[in-house]
Amino acid sequence: MTPVCGTTVQDHVALAEIELCGELIIAASAAGEDRLSQDRIDEVLLGIGL
Repeated sequence: MTPVCGTTVQDHVALAEIELCGELIIAASAAGEDRLSQDRIDEVLLGIGL
């Protein structure tokens, strides 16, 4: 199948999951401990509206 030129396909669920993972990665890289606590994960998720 040949893609149609100029057509953009967006998967909103996939984009939301990528944003979620990105926010968790940023929080994990800033954390002083080896793992994020459940409280910190909840705080990150609530911060992006989940």
